[in-house]
Amino acid sequence: MTFVLVHGGAHGAWCWEPMLPYLDAPALALDLPGRGARPADLEKLTLADFALSAVEDIEAAGLSRAILVGHSLAGLTLPRVLERIPERVAHAVFVACVVPSEGQNVFDAIALSDAERPRRPELLDAERARAMFCSDMDDAQTRFVLGKLCPEAVGPMTEPARLAGLRHPLPRSYVKLLRDQTLSPERQDEFARNAGPGCTVHELDAGHDAMISRPRELAAILNRIFASS
Repeated sequence: MTFVLVHGGAHGAWCWEPMLPYLDAPALALDLPGRGARPADLEKLTLADFALSAVEDIEAAGLSRAILVGHSLAGLTLPRVLERIPERVAHAVFVACVVPSEGQNVFDAIALSDAERPRRPELLDAERARAMFCSDMDDAQTRFVLGKLCPEAVGPMTEPARLAGLRHPLPRSYVKLLRDQTLSPERQDEFARNAGPGCTVHELDAGHDAMISRPRELAAILNRIFASS
């Protein structure tokens, strides 16, 4: 069994690095298109591109059974991966993920006003990024994040969510981050319900990037899921 780790918006595979030493199983951290090992034109990317990229990496690694872990905007990608390769996934874990209702896009799901919605890929300014991602981090952790953030594709955030993959009867969990400054606990509760019936909710006293600010504690939750899978 292997952990497959899918990052969220403005992040890459790098965001999981602080947590890797604490996991009880091998892990494969993916770069979605548009960053790191998968450069791409951010203006043209779609959710189908994200899902295909993740599936290709899982298949290329020869993984027959994985614990699929997503963070934040990966809540859009995970259902599409499950739609394609449900037989390879033993458990799906949504870490403070945006999981819109069927047909709803991200901007509507998080109630972002029209003025707040980005129109093109651009790097978050440091002040906003610090507030969103680094609220519970020390100086070194904050520098780590701010030094690695990248612009994010806007197109996938305007696409309607497709949740067909969540209809597969596989175990799923939602990690609710109680100090999250990006997604309120109440909104995370809503997204956990959208993740499907039988979704187990685990609470963690951490901000949005818990894999960096609380790597040992998040790994402990994932390790318990691994032990029971």
